[in-house]
Amino acid sequence: MLSCCINLYRKAIIVCMKKLIVVCKRIICILLSAAIFFCVSSIFFACTDNNSYDGELLRLHIRANSNCEGDQNVKLKVRDAVNEFISKNIEKTTFDEAYADIGERLADISAAADRVLRANGYFYGARAKLVNEYFPSRMYNDVTVPEGYYDALIVELGEGKGDNWWCVIYPPLCYGEDFEYKSFFAELFGG
Repeated sequence: MLSCCINLYRKAIIVCMKKLIVVCKRIICILLSAAIFFCVSSIFFACTDNNSYDGELLRLHIRANSNCEGDQNVKLKVRDAVNEFISKNIEKTTFDEAYADIGERLADISAAADRVLRANGYFYGARAKLVNEYFPSRMYNDVTVPEGYYDALIVELGEGKGDNWWCVIYPPLCYGEDFEYKSFFAELFGG
């Protein structure tokens, strides 16, 4: 009698397990289908982006000394001074004009940044330089700029290891707007 009850109990467990396996398979299929749908639709929408910019860009990055509050605050003051200098002194009708004007005024840009640093009690200095660096894909308002190597004016404050503010000088896609991201190295290495 006991063995009969045990056999019935085993059969009931086996039936429940089979039903559970079927339910789990259905759930997994639904989740995989949803994931595939979202991946395919994301790829489709990415491929049909009519707002992708693939022309010449001249970017501006102001890299803070560190992520401490004081360094981040003074970075924004430097940003304002550099943006004011660029707005008043840099010709931005073509990429070549903007690049040449920036190249001729690197010392002036460094000096403007240094003045702001010193006025706020920071003496680690600023360095402006034109470089060609890799940048990840980014959105500027409704325009997507694909990842790649771009020319950039880098204004490095002190060690330049903090979060940076950035925008595009040419074409002026984001002047007057804030874009705050992690440091360049964090962007590269996923930090």
